[in-house]
Amino acid sequence: MNENPLKVKTILVSQPKPEGTKTIYDELIAKYKVKVDFRPFIQIDPVPARELRKKSINILDHSAVILTSKNGVDHFFRICEEMRVTLPIEFKYFCTNEAIANYIQHYTMMRKRKVFFPKKKGENFFLKLLNTHKKEHFLFACSDIRKPTIPEYLTKQGIQFTEAIMYYTVSADLSDLEDVFYDIIVFFSPADIKSLYDNFPDFKQNNTRLAAFGQTTLQAIEEASLICQIPAPTPEAPSIVKAIENYIEAFGK
Repeated sequence: MNENPLKVKTILVSQPKPEGTKTIYDELIAKYKVKVDFRPFIQIDPVPARELRKKSINILDHSAVILTSKNGVDHFFRICEEMRVTLPIEFKYFCTNEAIANYIQHYTMMRKRKVFFPKKKGENFFLKLLNTHKKEHFLFACSDIRKPTIPEYLTKQGIQFTEAIMYYTVSADLSDLEDVFYDIIVFFSPADIKSLYDNFPDFKQNNTRLAAFGQTTLQAIEEASLICQIPAPTPEAPSIVKAIENYIEAFGK
């Protein structure tokens, strides 16, 4: 009997390997005897404080900051340090989820700060949270690559804000992977797809299965005329690991 041509033996995750000895993929590795490699497809380059000064962006002209990622937290506090800004105790932090809010503890004591995040998951709940604080003058700490939802909403609602690009999201050098092939490649953002083609402009999918987390990632795959066999989240697969497991059970054993 011929081996299943869709059998999954190797998986490439387009993110850094998580810190520590355990990962969310460990059970997958043990159960299906697959090899999982981690390789970030993008890298983060900091924007120097002088670039914000050139744009006349003064942090203390604002009463609150919008933080949508841990990178945003890192670079907001880096900029504050470079600008020698001491944030007043009444300064407010609006985070898209609890994990980002908790991450602020790396830089300041949360119990002494006014930190806000939606109690329910979902972009709309965060926008509603912002709408209940219309009197704030927000600083939106973001990358050069970001979804337009938040600035468009703030503009529509007439809420005062300044967009401050604090870091660049750029393609990593993947040239050493040119002759390496994986059964599944896992993507987490449109920037991952851009990096794939920046590094390999003649990329052909062939028998490689693609996994995508998030609607914007799935859309980027489709716009590149590629096929995503493993989308997440879905009702059947709320996580990317569950989506991969379901695929292996159905096709790749």
